[in-house]
Amino acid sequence: MQKHNFILLLLVLAFSNEKLAAQSNLSLKDAVTIALQNSYDIKLVENTASIAKNNNNYGVAGGLPTVTATGTNNNTLTTINQTFPDPARNTKRKDVDGMTLNGGMTASMILFNGYRVAATKDRLASIEKQTAAALQTQMLNTTSTVMQQYYNVIRQAAFLKTLEKSIEASEQRVAIVKTREAVGVANQTDLLQSSLDLNALLQAKQNQLVVVDQVKADLYNSMVVPSNSNYTFTDSIQVDQKISLSDVASKMKDHPLLQSAQQLINVNQFLEKETKALTYPTLRANGGYSYNSNKSAAGFILLNESYGPFLGLNLSIPIYAGSTSKRAYKNAQINTVSAKIQYDNAAQDLETELFKTYQNYQNSLKQTPIEIQNYQMSEALLALVMEKFKLGQATIVDVKQAQQSFETAGFRLTSLKFTAKIAEVELKRLSNQLTF
Repeated sequence: MQKHNFILLLLVLAFSNEKLAAQSNLSLKDAVTIALQNSYDIKLVENTASIAKNNNNYGVAGGLPTVTATGTNNNTLTTINQTFPDPARNTKRKDVDGMTLNGGMTASMILFNGYRVAATKDRLASIEKQTAAALQTQMLNTTSTVMQQYYNVIRQAAFLKTLEKSIEASEQRVAIVKTREAVGVANQTDLLQSSLDLNALLQAKQNQLVVVDQVKADLYNSMVVPSNSNYTFTDSIQVDQKISLSDVASKMKDHPLLQSAQQLINVNQFLEKETKALTYPTLRANGGYSYNSNKSAAGFILLNESYGPFLGLNLSIPIYAGSTSKRAYKNAQINTVSAKIQYDNAAQDLETELFKTYQNYQNSLKQTPIEIQNYQMSEALLALVMEKFKLGQATIVDVKQAQQSFETAGFRLTSLKFTAKIAEVELKRLSNQLTF
């Protein structure tokens, strides 16, 4: 019996912990942190960056010696037929055992190849920097996406609250009409119209609940958490109103996207040097130790062994290879020009996006105070009309119009704040100043 009670207690505690975890608070910082830890896109770019870091080595560039050990052992079974001037020395035997044993160790190192090793090492270093910048870009984009999705949840939840307030007014209106109908001062038409308006708002609320769940699912997908998670969102939309165009424009050059484009230029410039080095001689040092042994049970030589170290130089001078090296160098120059064009294009796109985003940011900030006033006035108007409706000094049409004005003002204000916040996030992303 005690065992069953213990198991039941464990199940209750597990369910309680699961419920507690499912209902935990989620701040913007938490959402971004979870996304940066779990994002598949970031993990893929991290792997690419790790490979580039691993390849940034003098050995990969060809600047370190290569050491090779070899060994062979061949056993033979042959027929020997040897004739000499002295017939007594003639030999004729079948199935003669023989063995050939070769072994050695060879080391080779490039002494000079037109500085191609140095150019290759510099290219590998630039590729590592390029992938690191690409990783920063991906992290920046993931952070921006999560922030926008988080604030979109806040926006849709605010829409839902506006509908709920309007529903409260409609419920009061239905209750008032029912009371009036009971005392004979209202007709069935007013009750039906009030009920229809209430049902329409209830349907709108249900649709908005679906929208809220969907935008949450988008956020959870970016966070790589279950789509049925049930977090409580704690942050609100607060817009930074002190961003200046000159400030973000001056810091845009630090954007990792431009840094990656610059490293691509460097990579192609080093490729130019590598291909140019193909036209220069290559001097290589070789050294090592060799051992050779030949044994035979019969024949001219029964044992022949040679062993010892060796050291030498190898010089290779390219004379003609169908102009492939010159063409490769020309192609490398063209690729460098293309990389510079890509950099200019990326800078132009960022500058254009910055200008357009800043216009949206400024426009939203200018309109926000007016929309705040409109929302406050529409809220006060709805309350005033409801009071008049209770006193019989306003009609159902007046209440409905006040409700619509309140809903429209609430939607506009929330959308305006969201637009300003998204513009702020985008400006900070473009200037590499995104914080959370």
